[in-house]
Amino acid sequence: MGVERIVCLGDLVGYGADPGPVVDLLASRGAVAVAGNHDYASVGKTPLDWFNSYARRAAEWTSEQLTADQARYLATLPLTLEEAGALLVHSSPRNPEAWPYLLSAEDGAEALSAFAHRICFLGHSHLPAIWRVREDDRLEFARGPHRRVLAPSERYLVNVGSVGQPRDGDPHAAYAIWDLEGESVEIRRVPYDVQEARRRIHAAGLPRLLGDRLLRGR
Repeated sequence: MGVERIVCLGDLVGYGADPGPVVDLLASRGAVAVAGNHDYASVGKTPLDWFNSYARRAAEWTSEQLTADQARYLATLPLTLEEAGALLVHSSPRNPEAWPYLLSAEDGAEALSAFAHRICFLGHSHLPAIWRVREDDRLEFARGPHRRVLAPSERYLVNVGSVGQPRDGDPHAAYAIWDLEGESVEIRRVPYDVQEARRRIHAAGLPRLLGDRLLRGR
C-alpha cells in the first residue's frame, strides 16, 4: 500500500496474549503512538476500578508480562499528539484523560468543538466511522469501512476501528490509510488468524470471553 509511517491510536495492549511483542514491534517500526486506557492501566496510570472484571483481569495479567523497558514505553506515551497537522488521541479530544466513547453523531459534534485541527484520528470505541463537517457547517456521520476524499474547507473526525478486537460484528481487523498527497482517508478491513488469536488468549489463562468474542466481532 506504500505506507511510509505507522500511527497507533492507543491500546497497544489490553486483551491480547502477546503484549510484550506488540510493544516491541511497534517501537522497532518507529510508530507514532498515543496512550490508551489499557496501556495506562497496565502500568498503574489508570485505576483498575474503571474497568469491568474481564478487562481488569487482563490488565493485571498484562502488567505481569511486560519488561521494565516495555512498561516504561507505555507509561511515557502521551494522551495526544500532533502528526502532519492532524490531532491524534485514543478516546476523544475533549477530556481525553477521562476516556469518553464517541458512538453517535452527537458525540462527534461535541468532540469536533474541542479541537482546531482540520482532522482528528481516534479509536477507543472499536467502531470505525467518519464524522464530516461540511462547508455549510452541516454534520455528516457514516459508520463502517469507506473512503473519504478530504476537502480543504471541511473538518473531519475519524475513528479507525480496531486491529485487535472489532465490535461491529465483523471479525476482520480494521485500520485506516491516510494519504496526505491524495488528500483521502480510507478505512479498510483485513482478515487475520482469529482462531489462533483466540487459542493464545485461552492458553494464557485470560478470560475465555476475550478470545471467544473475536469470532463474533463483538
